Amino acid sequence: MWRHIPRWSVPDTSEVVMSRKIAGFLIVLGAFMVFEWVNLVFNLADGHPTAFYVVHGILAAVNVVLGIVLVLIGWRGLRKVPVA
Repeated sequence: MWRHIPRWSVPDTSEVVMSRKIAGFLIVLGAFMVFEWVNLVFNLADGHPTAFYVVHGILAAVNVVLGIVLVLIGWRGLRKVPVA
Protein backbone atom coordinates (compact mmCIF):
# COMPACT_ATOMS: atom_id res chain seq x y z
CA MET A 1 0.00 0.00 0.00
CA TRP A 2 2.69 2.53 1.01
CA ARG A 3 5.61 2.98 -1.30
CA HIS A 4 9.11 3.61 -0.09
CA ILE A 5 10.41 7.06 -1.08
CA PRO A 6 14.06 6.88 -2.09
CA ARG A 7 16.43 9.07 -0.10
CA TRP A 8 17.63 10.94 -3.20
CA SER A 9 14.09 12.25 -3.90
CA VAL A 10 13.76 14.04 -0.56
CA PRO A 11 14.73 17.70 -0.95
CA ASP A 12 17.61 18.99 1.17
CA THR A 13 16.26 21.86 3.29
CA SER A 14 19.44 22.53 5.26
CA GLU A 15 20.27 25.59 3.13
CA VAL A 16 16.81 27.19 2.94
CA VAL A 17 16.89 30.95 3.52
CA MET A 18 14.18 33.52 2.96
CA SER A 19 14.50 36.77 1.05
CA ARG A 20 15.11 40.03 2.89
CA LYS A 21 11.79 41.34 1.58
CA ILE A 22 9.83 38.45 3.14
CA ALA A 23 11.83 38.71 6.38
CA GLY A 24 11.07 42.43 6.62
CA PHE A 25 7.40 41.78 5.90
CA LEU A 26 7.23 39.20 8.72
CA ILE A 27 8.87 41.63 11.16
CA VAL A 28 6.46 44.44 10.25
CA LEU A 29 3.44 42.11 10.35
CA GLY A 30 4.42 40.69 13.74
CA ALA A 31 5.06 44.14 15.22
CA PHE A 32 1.70 45.35 13.89
CA MET A 33 -0.10 42.35 15.42
CA VAL A 34 1.47 42.96 18.83
CA PHE A 35 0.67 46.69 18.70
CA GLU A 36 -2.90 46.13 17.48
CA TRP A 37 -3.88 43.56 20.09
CA VAL A 38 -2.20 45.29 23.04
CA ASN A 39 -3.96 48.48 21.98
CA LEU A 40 -7.29 46.64 21.79
CA VAL A 41 -6.89 45.24 25.30
CA PHE A 42 -6.27 48.71 26.72
CA ASN A 43 -9.24 50.18 24.85
CA LEU A 44 -11.90 47.67 25.84
CA ALA A 45 -14.87 49.54 27.30
CA ASP A 46 -16.56 48.61 30.56
CA GLY A 47 -20.03 47.14 30.68
CA HIS A 48 -19.56 43.90 28.79
CA PRO A 49 -20.24 40.47 30.26
CA THR A 50 -17.32 38.54 31.70
CA ALA A 51 -17.32 36.09 28.78
CA PHE A 52 -16.55 38.96 26.41
CA TYR A 53 -13.40 39.85 28.34
CA VAL A 54 -12.32 36.21 28.65
CA VAL A 55 -12.69 35.57 24.92
CA HIS A 56 -10.95 38.78 23.90
CA GLY A 57 -8.22 38.24 26.48
CA ILE A 58 -7.51 34.79 25.04
CA LEU A 59 -7.59 36.15 21.48
CA ALA A 60 -5.20 38.94 22.43
CA ALA A 61 -2.79 36.59 24.21
CA VAL A 62 -2.69 34.12 21.31
CA ASN A 63 -2.21 36.87 18.73
CA VAL A 64 0.53 38.58 20.72
CA VAL A 65 2.39 35.26 20.95
CA LEU A 66 1.91 34.69 17.20
CA GLY A 67 3.16 38.23 16.51
CA ILE A 68 6.29 37.63 18.58
CA VAL A 69 6.89 34.33 16.75
CA LEU A 70 6.56 36.11 13.38
CA VAL A 71 9.05 38.77 14.46
CA LEU A 72 11.53 36.10 15.58
CA ILE A 73 11.15 34.16 12.31
CA GLY A 74 11.59 37.38 10.33
CA TRP A 75 14.64 38.35 12.38
CA ARG A 76 16.25 34.95 11.75
CA GLY A 77 15.49 35.32 8.05
CA LEU A 78 16.94 38.82 8.01
CA ARG A 79 20.15 37.51 9.54
CA LYS A 80 20.18 34.70 6.93
CA VAL A 81 20.28 31.92 9.51
CA PRO A 82 19.56 28.60 7.73
CA VAL A 83 16.48 26.72 8.87
CA ALA A 84 17.49 23.62 10.82
